[in-house]
Amino acid sequence: MVLAVGSMEDGKISQGRALAYALGAHAVWGSMPLYLMLVESVPAIEFVSWRLVFTLPLCLGIMAVLSGFAELKAVLANRRTMLTLLGSSTMIGINWFLYVFSIQSGNVYAASLGYYILPLVMMLLGLVFLGERLTRLQWAAVALAAAGVAALATGALTTLWLSMSMATTFGVYGLLRKTVAAGPLVGLTVESMILVPIALVVVAWFAGQPQGSSMTHGWGLALAIAGSGPMTAVPLIMFATAARAMPYTVIGFLQFISPTIVFLMGLLLFNEELKPAQLACFIAIWAAAALFILGLFKGGRPAPADEVASRGAGD
Repeated sequence: MVLAVGSMEDGKISQGRALAYALGAHAVWGSMPLYLMLVESVPAIEFVSWRLVFTLPLCLGIMAVLSGFAELKAVLANRRTMLTLLGSSTMIGINWFLYVFSIQSGNVYAASLGYYILPLVMMLLGLVFLGERLTRLQWAAVALAAAGVAALATGALTTLWLSMSMATTFGVYGLLRKTVAAGPLVGLTVESMILVPIALVVVAWFAGQPQGSSMTHGWGLALAIAGSGPMTAVPLIMFATAARAMPYTVIGFLQFISPTIVFLMGLLLFNEELKPAQLACFIAIWAAAALFILGLFKGGRPAPADEVASRGAGD
């Protein structure tokens, strides 16, 4: 965990370490469906609430070890930073709910597709808001992937809203976390603080229902729910660290990793039926990924927008 947190200051890590953090985050996210099988009996909204309840004390504990409370105090006193974190916490809360809902409702492919669309959303956000640029090959990749999404829309309209919503919410979340004047750990801590009051109301409501809180349905399930703390905090801290140190378009491309793992799980472990439209979309998106890689090797790597990440530090 200390390695994942890294320096409490932004931009102080190498590109190689940032890449390692990004890959580690995607390894955790890609395996998430296996973890969610342990808590499949927990209603999605209750589980998301418990994630927040267990994430906050974990973040505070790590911060105590790393003496990060001075930065937390500064962030809490900065109105602009707090408004940005309010927006990012809203985006990640919605994203968590949609992801858990898709897995628990048997729409694993919809979840996978949402995170295949996500790289395109992130690249476009990097272009529009961070001034990053793409080569002609990379623009062709965007167009090809967009064609794949269009193919999906013709045959999977019932779940397309779910995929697009997951991609959009996390793309905006990542952009806000890249540009906010708060470190990865402190940012996640404040986001959790913002959402925990709502989460406590939700878990209290479930506790008052006839079936009771899911935490009372056996030690095994209770421990699995408690595990949502590290399963949430570790990859998000690693992602935020990497996102602040690398170009957002490159971070976007790396997003192809976790949905590939989820896609294979849906096919091999969850035995979901693969629709022709979904297959066509995945093929188009991976062809787009190949073009994007080619663009990177030909020297089209986007320039970092470090000045944007540091903007607002003096507010």
